[in-house]
Amino acid sequence: MKIYTKTGDKGETSLIGGKRVPKYDDRVEAYGTIDELNSHIGLIRDITEDEDQKAMLLLLQNQLFAAASIVASDSETTMKKMPQILPENITALERMMDEMNEDLPPLKSFILPGGHLLASQTHIARTICRRAERLSLKATNPNIEPINMVTKYLNRLSDFLFVLARQFANKNGNGDISWQAEKN
Repeated sequence: MKIYTKTGDKGETSLIGGKRVPKYDDRVEAYGTIDELNSHIGLIRDITEDEDQKAMLLLLQNQLFAAASIVASDSETTMKKMPQILPENITALERMMDEMNEDLPPLKSFILPGGHLLASQTHIARTICRRAERLSLKATNPNIEPINMVTKYLNRLSDFLFVLARQFANKNGNGDISWQAEKN
């Protein structure tokens, strides 16, 4: 199988289902950003040495691939043929956040990204996740159930990545870096 098809040489690409759109289409931007997020989570998975975290991050990557496939679909009918993001996926993220939060100091101020290489990389993934959520909402109809689940999932995933970044900073580095507002 050849990787190149030459079908995009004129600035268009196909959504899943066959509809042709410009490569700058909002939907292409949305699923491309989910792909970017997936790549950053792969980097986090490669950096961490914790095998449980590696397995959990691999699961998230698979779920993000499903989310991107839904966003890349050209119709509700096509979306429903894709692997789905389920309410249980969102609940699992909430449960993992609750477990991680039990071992973290309470937040007393806003925190700055950083504290450890893994924390910094996870904050980058978090901000990309927020962008993916915004772009998915802009490009699609959130009233369509598979899309609704994707945007809920991305919302929760960004929260999860915030808590994971805190965990990395607190376990591997010097802890959270508090924001210090300058006083005039």
